[in-house]
Amino acid sequence: MSVAAREMKGYLVSELHKFLFDGLPVRGALVRLTDGWAEILRRRASNSHTGGYAAPVQQMLGEMAAAAALMQSNIKFDGALVLQIFGDGPVKVAVVETQADLAFRATASVVGVVDDGATLSGMVNVGNRGRCSITLDPKTKFAGQQPYQGVVSLSDDQGHKIDSLSAVLECYMRQSEQLDTKLVLAANDRVAAGLLIQRLPMQGRGNLEGSLASVVTENRMELDEHYNRIAILASSLKREELLTLDIETIMRRLFWEESLTRFEPLQGDSAPRFSCNCSRERVAKMVQGLGKDEVASILSERDDIEVGCEFCGVQYRFDAVDAAQLFMASGAQGPASNAKH
Repeated sequence: MSVAAREMKGYLVSELHKFLFDGLPVRGALVRLTDGWAEILRRRASNSHTGGYAAPVQQMLGEMAAAAALMQSNIKFDGALVLQIFGDGPVKVAVVETQADLAFRATASVVGVVDDGATLSGMVNVGNRGRCSITLDPKTKFAGQQPYQGVVSLSDDQGHKIDSLSAVLECYMRQSEQLDTKLVLAANDRVAAGLLIQRLPMQGRGNLEGSLASVVTENRMELDEHYNRIAILASSLKREELLTLDIETIMRRLFWEESLTRFEPLQGDSAPRFSCNCSRERVAKMVQGLGKDEVASILSERDDIEVGCEFCGVQYRFDAVDAAQLFMASGAQGPASNAKH
């Protein structure tokens, strides 16, 4: 059954499927973001301050959301994976944050007009200064521990601009993680989807351990051929197929000759889903961080201080009474109070 048919029957749910190629150092994952992705776009479109995203921005941000879900699902990490693209085009920054439980949120800051058909370079890499970063921010940090961050350019070694987000992320995985990776990504105003194929180390846990330990002794060239063959199969998946076909159909079309071990799919409450962890308390600390004098100066010119969450669109307002209570409760006088953001 096609995705369109399933949606007509009311099966509009996100899902993520993971699998291993038996006896080979290769793993894969397929993700479809539907309800959570639709909620992000709905909130953005209903925000009177920003309005909705242009189609090229939707595609870029949706592909980022699918890629972040795939990468987060493949690591054992208790914290947030933050994927960012920033540069010098009309899209100043695009951010997707995915938690360990696959709850995600996404936003893009757009200044100016994004033309129909705009490419990645045209949106964020006009002057070839665009960058892509991946940050792993632990939920619980040791004393002095900082988040890990890797950054790659949006151009290749010869300085040529890269217009494919999947190519940028494949480059990141090779450079920062030493893992050959094939990514196929697609997104529109209803679906954000992605397929990941990744070569695993020849020695390690899971797929290459225990009963499969003999794989380690195989000829490296043969292992390369297996990965390359599977990567080529993945590359044959077209954008429209990824957006319109259900996961079972995609798996049959691509890997019907392969022996796979498939894991329980993540659906429903365990699937990737929209969630924003902003709160009035956190925003209040940001207001405190401005300092008592600065807050008083702002309120002398307007009735309240309005702070909107860039991710979910919720607006938080603090009037003179709210501000007085903030500083009375904390005893804060200004930025030197070290109020936490």
